[in-house]
Amino acid sequence: MKWGRKRRKKKKKKKKKKRSNPGTIAGQELGCVYCLDNFSKLSNLQEDSENSLAMTGGMAAPLPMSNHTRERVTVAKLTLENFYSTLLTQHEERETRQKKLEKVMDEEGLPDEEKITRRSQHARKETEFLRLKRTRLGLGDFESLKVIGRGAFGEVRLVQKIDTGHIYAMKILRKADMLEKEQVAHIRAERDILVEADGAWVVKMFYSFQDKRNLYLIMEFLPGGDMMTLLMKKDTLSEEVTQFYIAETVLAIDSIHQLGFIHRDIKPDNLLLDLRGHVKLSDFGLCTGLKKAHRTEFYRNLTHNPPSDFSSLKSCMYGVVSASSTSTSLCTYRDVEIYWSKGIEGKLETFQNMNSKRKAETWKKNRRQLAYSTVGTPDYIAPEVFMQTGYNKLCDWWSLGVIMYEMLIGYPPFCSETPQETYRKVMNWRETLIFPPEVPISEKAKDLVLRYCTDAENRIGALSVDEIKCHPFFEAVDWEHIRERPAAISIEIKSIDDTSNFDDFPESDILQPVTNLTEPDFKSKDWVFLNYTYKRFEGLTQRGTIPPTQSWAKHKTES
Repeated sequence: MKWGRKRRKKKKKKKKKKRSNPGTIAGQELGCVYCLDNFSKLSNLQEDSENSLAMTGGMAAPLPMSNHTRERVTVAKLTLENFYSTLLTQHEERETRQKKLEKVMDEEGLPDEEKITRRSQHARKETEFLRLKRTRLGLGDFESLKVIGRGAFGEVRLVQKIDTGHIYAMKILRKADMLEKEQVAHIRAERDILVEADGAWVVKMFYSFQDKRNLYLIMEFLPGGDMMTLLMKKDTLSEEVTQFYIAETVLAIDSIHQLGFIHRDIKPDNLLLDLRGHVKLSDFGLCTGLKKAHRTEFYRNLTHNPPSDFSSLKSCMYGVVSASSTSTSLCTYRDVEIYWSKGIEGKLETFQNMNSKRKAETWKKNRRQLAYSTVGTPDYIAPEVFMQTGYNKLCDWWSLGVIMYEMLIGYPPFCSETPQETYRKVMNWRETLIFPPEVPISEKAKDLVLRYCTDAENRIGALSVDEIKCHPFFEAVDWEHIRERPAAISIEIKSIDDTSNFDDFPESDILQPVTNLTEPDFKSKDWVFLNYTYKRFEGLTQRGTIPPTQSWAKHKTES
């Protein structure tokens, strides 16, 4: 009997013990900090032990590891670190949104009852957002309306989200091409900057997802087209109009520099215009954040030397890209997709012995062909990028100087009939950067172009962006309110899905269902696209103005 009573007492004691539970998401995330911290300590301890054995000449050598096992270890490590890092980021973003709401309510001087209502509405949105994050987005959630752009690695389509009717631009990238051309680091940098950039100067991304074949970026649709199309419609721009567009582009470039990114591909094609005619930066496919995950070597050597600080890459300091961070020689510079040995389809007309008007006409005729080829154009690339001896954010200001010259003169300063000749002119800019006398421009404008297109150490903007803002050419610019003012050239938009400012493209099979992946190494390398999926909180409130098309309704009925 005594034994039975003791046993019942033990059972009662066990019932009293409760499993500790933080009870809140924040508490769970604090636990995640502990897990992540211990995980990092374990990795560092293992590394220190191996280093100690090597230094002391210890006999206990680490066991050899096959490439397959090493890769699986790397994938597991990155998965854990990304999981906990994402939880922490979500908690920080949620707190930021709450603080922003409280600040707005205080500024508006709302009564307590109204504040309670606002907080309740915000809480419902947060709940809906958490529900959205748990759902898997795919092609079935969007209807493709039209192809509005095409490049070397994919295309851009105008799409409509089925449940909301909102119009987006969907950028589609083929995974196989990303792996083959070693573009994984670049598309990772592009995705990251679109996540971090939440200002008015960068095209906003609402979602990103993937399937077995492609990567997808769902971004806001800007119906104004791009600067290249605008320049092709005009012979030249006046200095007043040029001042407006260059000033807005200065603010756009500075916004990504402040985030620690270099665009490296500033050109008229990548300056989009919104429905009011204001500038937004796009196409960050060559962007680099100077983080390990944004460099090609990170993925090339990952299975041989797995990093232990993947989750802390956001804290890497802004610096200079050295020659060792690129993998190809000058004549096959993979980062900018210039292949001297190929050339584009058709024959480009010669630029020799032409006056300015004829040269501008020929440039515009060839420009469209260059824009959609895999060759690209080196006209806007800074000489230090070609040399690969080290470059920094100043290379973007060189590109802006070339664009400014093109706006005022009608063609870029180094345009030639072949990429080789253009490269030669860029590298010899001291002799080739000249202003045609038949196209008069002010000394202020000429001086700014020359301050942009010069040696990196003497280039304007080396000290700060204020150095550019203080240049006499921008004397009348209201930097604080330029985006609130009317644009220099108004944009005529008939509807939310108006694509009149974009070229027409034939349909392709990029969205066809995947039946068989012929690439032998494709499936095993798919893990490099880990953590590519993203959903933006603001996507909840986006609504379109046109209903889902009848074609989609018919498709839904048939399925």
